[in-house]
Amino acid sequence: MADLTPLAEVPRRFGLDARKALGQHFLLDEGVCRRVAALAGELAGRHVLEVGPGPGGLTRALLERPLAHLTAVELDERALAALAELEAAHPGRLTVLRQDARRFDGAALPAPRMVVANLPYNVGTPLLLGWLAQGAAWERLVLMFQEEVALRIVAPPGTEHYGRLAVVSQWVARCAIGLRLPPGAFRPPPKVHSAVVVIEPHPQQPAPALFKAMERVTAAAFGQRRKMLRGALKPLGGAEALLAGAGIAGEKRAEELPVAAFDALARGLLARG
Repeated sequence: MADLTPLAEVPRRFGLDARKALGQHFLLDEGVCRRVAALAGELAGRHVLEVGPGPGGLTRALLERPLAHLTAVELDERALAALAELEAAHPGRLTVLRQDARRFDGAALPAPRMVVANLPYNVGTPLLLGWLAQGAAWERLVLMFQEEVALRIVAPPGTEHYGRLAVVSQWVARCAIGLRLPPGAFRPPPKVHSAVVVIEPHPQQPAPALFKAMERVTAAAFGQRRKMLRGALKPLGGAEALLAGAGIAGEKRAEELPVAAFDALARGLLARG
């Protein structure tokens, strides 16, 4: 909009220099912001959560779309003035909250709801795990991470990036990389490439107790990934019986197992009580 500060000028005007302590790398290319927003698909009638909007580049791109409402959660007080400008330009369509996103319950937003965010590097993984635990609450998550984290989400079994994050993510949702970005797309440029992961939760979601069982199983299995599973799962107790019940050979290692095998182990652990 004509009365808005041009996006490229926002950091200078509002004193919003990116801070390493907050994991900030700002996306100021409007074309890239629109490409990220487009990965969310149809937004008409959707309530969207954005975490860490910073200067508001992605926020602007999302507000160009026919969403029902955008809630932006920002911890950095310096960004609030820039975002207030956007609130004024889009009355009734944008709510900015100064809050730690790790303590914000996005599932309380009206449905259908999505998350679309360029996540701060230092909190991306814990935020993702929290949203996965609420998988039934979300229609789609469109999240930007460091590329290495993105690869850990989408990795297939038997590859170097396959681990707990891949198992839990793919157990809950269909996960795919939708866009890769070089360091030069950000200000300041990070030392690593970034990637946007599109995460679409499956229609059927695990109950909270089963999700916790999966967390225990994957923590044990990948905690000592060089060990055979009969040894790695010992802390859970009754490892041999647990493996036998799931039809898994004890000499297997965690990185060899498909997600379905971990599902069987989690269900076995839960059934055991």
